[in-house]
Amino acid sequence: MSIQSQIKNQIKEAMKAKDQVKLGVVKGLVAAFTNELVSLKRMPTDELSDEEALNVIRRAVKQRKDSILQFTKGGRKDLADAEGAELSILETYLPAMMSREDVVTVAKAKMTEMNVTDKSKAGQLMGSLMKDLKGKADGDVVKSVVDEILS
Repeated sequence: MSIQSQIKNQIKEAMKAKDQVKLGVVKGLVAAFTNELVSLKRMPTDELSDEEALNVIRRAVKQRKDSILQFTKGGRKDLADAEGAELSILETYLPAMMSREDVVTVAKAKMTEMNVTDKSKAGQLMGSLMKDLKGKADGDVVKSVVDEILS
């Protein structure tokens, strides 16, 4: 069963459980899936591939993180907490991200492979790592690891 189908089925589950937060999140995801299909010039009744669905979910996660940051800066803890609840639900749909230690190991191996010795080639190393770790590691973690091992 595809990710999109699983999420559509969870609308019913959330309604039965009377979980308003989860219901709002899954309905929002279904709408985002439909918007993605339309933007890809496909029929709204079609289904996204799992990779396309994960990209939509990652976008929603990024939006929630940005909102939490803005609400926290603005002193709106109530709104930041609401976004945090939605974020925790969204993250359950994403595959587990690599730990920082695993990213360090991969980065050091790639650094040796590419013969990178100083910061002048940090962009090349970063680009290569992001291509290899796409969807497996958070970009911010990869960037901080690259900065750390090259300094």
